[in-house]
Amino acid sequence: MSNQNAAGGKQETRSEAPRRGGLDGYFKISARGSTIEREVRGGVVTFFTMAYIIVLNPLILGFAQDADGNFLGGGDGPNLPAIAAGTALVAGVMTILMGVVANYPLALATGLGLNAFIAFAVASQMTWADAMGLVVIEGVLILVLVLTGFRQAVFDAVPAQLKIAISVGIGLFIALIGFVDAGFVRRIPDVAGTTVPVQLGPDGQLAGWPTVVFAVGLALVVALWVLRVKGAILISILATTVLAIIVEAIGDLGSSVDSPTGWSLNIPTLPDKVIDIPDASTLGEFNLLGSFDRVGVVAALLLIFTLMLADFFDTMGTMTAIGAEAGLLDDDGNPPDVQKILIVDSVAAAAGGLGGVSSNTSYIESASGVGEGARTGLASVVTGVLFLISILLSPVVDVIPSEAAVPALVLVGFLMMQQVRGIDWDDLEIAIPAFLTIVLMPFTYSITVGIGAGFLAYALIQLFRGKARSVHPLLWVVAVLFLVYFAIHPVTELLT
Repeated sequence: MSNQNAAGGKQETRSEAPRRGGLDGYFKISARGSTIEREVRGGVVTFFTMAYIIVLNPLILGFAQDADGNFLGGGDGPNLPAIAAGTALVAGVMTILMGVVANYPLALATGLGLNAFIAFAVASQMTWADAMGLVVIEGVLILVLVLTGFRQAVFDAVPAQLKIAISVGIGLFIALIGFVDAGFVRRIPDVAGTTVPVQLGPDGQLAGWPTVVFAVGLALVVALWVLRVKGAILISILATTVLAIIVEAIGDLGSSVDSPTGWSLNIPTLPDKVIDIPDASTLGEFNLLGSFDRVGVVAALLLIFTLMLADFFDTMGTMTAIGAEAGLLDDDGNPPDVQKILIVDSVAAAAGGLGGVSSNTSYIESASGVGEGARTGLASVVTGVLFLISILLSPVVDVIPSEAAVPALVLVGFLMMQQVRGIDWDDLEIAIPAFLTIVLMPFTYSITVGIGAGFLAYALIQLFRGKARSVHPLLWVVAVLFLVYFAIHPVTELLT
């Protein structure tokens, strides 16, 4: 992702190339100053840079129970192979679609942050099928916004710095989930006189070999990342898993249910088989309107809006960043065929719900493939095909303990946190809402609360300063909805 690559991309894009037929002509490979070899190499690099999602998504979704105590994919316990297979399938199909329809070097998969929101803020209030139904509705609504041109109005409704704050807050939330799932940060038992909600390790100190495995994994992923090693996250997960298997084979540590120094979520033992027929139990498990009966119309609409906000704005930033890196932006800073890109991305959001694996969105890791020379949709096709091949390897997911995978969450949290520099902390009108958005997500363990508090604070500050008209009408509507969301329980109790 160097300036040299970006500059090179622009230079190649502007060069005149003869029109060709076949693969070259369809994907405009020569016209964009690339070659088939570069596109294939870029597609492979993008896959290995983001293949960690096949491992990480099951660990985020698989251990969370819905409001009825059920696991995603069915069964008495976490069904990680089914989630892994569904994750790879939807990612593969939608990334190929991005390449063929939009001809853009952009890969898609289950969105980090979005999946955590589904697992911890949505499914906890309803069934998994209801939660995935909301994802489908969200994707369809985004598609309608794209097709009608209303997306610009939605995009303009929320101040840019509040959008940044949402990303930063989700980053901190993801990092906290990583530390907790690794056992590095523990909840303090509810004992009289205890005033601190969390602590380091089981008793205020680090203990247990699984924590050592997590620390090694975190150090490794950071080292590989700062050294700019391609596929740093995937390499660290695989290497740390090998270490975890060795540690478990020697120490027979068991689960944290049996011992506070055991493995947090998944015991690393070798599977009976590596290749297996994929489990499709997550596919088609959605209920479009069940959430409205379960949590009420207002709460369901707020959840849908929260999904739309995080998904929609993230995509706009990602596709622009990739286009800048590849030198594909026009004079107004827009990628080619932006409408097609947004259409595929919105379809991917709905497809994630249909596949039962959470909303799919564009991945900034696509920049790694662009850095290797990718300039067209052929690279996306290569990435998508590799995702489809990986479906057969879903049993391997059962081997990977959370201690080996969640260092990636901490790193992703850092990457999202970097955006905080885009907030003007001297401007109190935006700084206070941004602060509330950022800190309340991890402090309340709720993305919805953070977004709602930020929107409300922004609208009220503008009202107090006599600038109510500067707030977009759509944002006022959302702020009122969030006010109802926060007040509905105490008001209901008061009235009843």
